[in-house]
Amino acid sequence: MHLVTLRNGTVTVHITNLGCTVMSVYTPDRHGVVKNIAAGFEQPAAYEHNPWYFGCVVGRYANRIAAGRFTLDGRPVQLSVNNDSNHLHGGFEGFHKKVWELSSLIREDIHTGVVFEYTSKDGEEGYPGNLQVKVKYLLNQDNQLVMECTAVSDKRTPVSFTNHSYFNLTGFEQALISDHLLQVHALHYTEKNDRNTPTGRILALAGTAADFSTPDRIGERFVHFPKDKGFDHNYVLTRQQPGAIVPAASLEERQTGRTLRVFTDQHGLQLYTANFWDGSITGQQGKPYVQHGAIALETQAFPDSPNHPNFPNTILEPGEVYRTVTIYEFGVK
Repeated sequence: MHLVTLRNGTVTVHITNLGCTVMSVYTPDRHGVVKNIAAGFEQPAAYEHNPWYFGCVVGRYANRIAAGRFTLDGRPVQLSVNNDSNHLHGGFEGFHKKVWELSSLIREDIHTGVVFEYTSKDGEEGYPGNLQVKVKYLLNQDNQLVMECTAVSDKRTPVSFTNHSYFNLTGFEQALISDHLLQVHALHYTEKNDRNTPTGRILALAGTAADFSTPDRIGERFVHFPKDKGFDHNYVLTRQQPGAIVPAASLEERQTGRTLRVFTDQHGLQLYTANFWDGSITGQQGKPYVQHGAIALETQAFPDSPNHPNFPNTILEPGEVYRTVTIYEFGVK
């Protein structure tokens, strides 16, 4: 396994090829105090057991596919079922479990980076087609960590990747992210059923407790979602044209002044607030990770899209190139 360090003089990011995982993100607060704001482990080998998907790339399909089933070209496809009755984050041995090839290191004046590659074989976790995947991480001088994913397949297959980093902008000095201010650039969300998969309906956020179209303290809203024990919602990002990189979310912690802005060309953003963390894992910061201890802002296609024709298409055609970009911009106020 490899450990790669990206630095730009302000931000330091550690990445391992096990799971293509962002292990840590060190950023300064308004007084220059540097802390790791990402949940994770100290050593790459620890990610062999990563039940909460800390920092990793998940795929072939991020989020849930209902019952692990969909129809492709008139034929049923059955994926592995690893989350109650659903297929979640690529299955039992998804991308987060794989040792990726470190194919190149990038050292340039404007950024430093790393490229990882992995080939997902035809039939892996039930998916059709041999899928060749590249993930590039670049840290630039604007304190942006840019993640670019590309893939090609020799058969039609559903594809949706995301990075599953969790953030606590206090560097976990505060156990909870309740006081973080969140804004999500969305006016709609995908309704879900009691199995946590979409119904197919796209509903307005206005007037609901999930509406973060203007910045608000996130902890005030947890009580409104007792079954989820917090947020586990897919937001339909606002965009003017397909494929454009748009603001997805912003996060601010007022005591430290640290900020995080997320931009993406994806259609959706899954907001997840570590609802089932239970303190049983102690992270790199030396603190137990407890319920609502961090927030994940997962840019991705809509969950269960292969079963909903009204959702944006996620089927990759042979010869086409899947490409998606997400940018994490770290700042301070």
